[in-house]
Amino acid sequence: MSGLSGSGKSIALKVLEDAGYYCVDNLPATLLLEVADFLALEAHHERIAVSVDARSASLPALPENIERLKARGFDCRVIYLEANTPTLLRRFSETRRRHPVSGDMTLSEAIERERTLLAGVAPLGQRIDTSELQPRVLQNWIRDLLGLGAGALTLLFESFSYKQGVPLDADWVLDARMIANPHYDPKLRPYTGRDAPVIEYLEHDALAQQWLADVRALLARWLPEIVRENRSHVTVAIGCTGGRHRSVYLAERLAETFRAEWKVLVRHRGLSQAENSA
Repeated sequence: MSGLSGSGKSIALKVLEDAGYYCVDNLPATLLLEVADFLALEAHHERIAVSVDARSASLPALPENIERLKARGFDCRVIYLEANTPTLLRRFSETRRRHPVSGDMTLSEAIERERTLLAGVAPLGQRIDTSELQPRVLQNWIRDLLGLGAGALTLLFESFSYKQGVPLDADWVLDARMIANPHYDPKLRPYTGRDAPVIEYLEHDALAQQWLADVRALLARWLPEIVRENRSHVTVAIGCTGGRHRSVYLAERLAETFRAEWKVLVRHRGLSQAENSA
């Protein structure tokens, strides 16, 4: 990752970090090979993002080192972010940040100086002009460019008891109390929604299955849109009266449905630690 100061490199690196990349900012160009070897071969990171910009005194070494990385078998891609001078002037004015290469120059002079320093880097890869892009749009462009959509989301299904209150960490709260309650069957009461007798009972309950079908369709439609809004974590809380039967069963079934597409976690607030880990 490289580009002009104020063009959005920090935003892009944050997208990569949220997607599981090990990120290094402001790396001297001469250290690129050593850092890549260490992180990939010794630390065993599969995805690494490195930002090299005009602050690196060894910038002229970057093109050669990128070619050497590729020759070693690294799948190396370069993204270069840029923006027009009026946009950069406005952004620096809004943030009141000091330009990193300003020295005793005016802001306009510093921007043009940096553009000159990076002239040999700009043609190395994908160039993105961020002049007219809002941060959210840039984030989506980076995701799309690197195919990060599905891998960027951790989806937590959390069952709970309404008697204990709605979880504060919930993004979506779904009520399952209209479904027949296994608690009122003395034979099912000792079990939980993870046990075969309760599972069989709810598998044959038409309302429970309709609830699942509706929620699956809802999540399948809107989760991709949530990812495009740059969310990396979503908690879906499913509640029933006691938090042991219906909500547990439904959370487990939803997790099964979406585990192939997203990183899925399941937590049951109404169960003991031993039951949660069973």
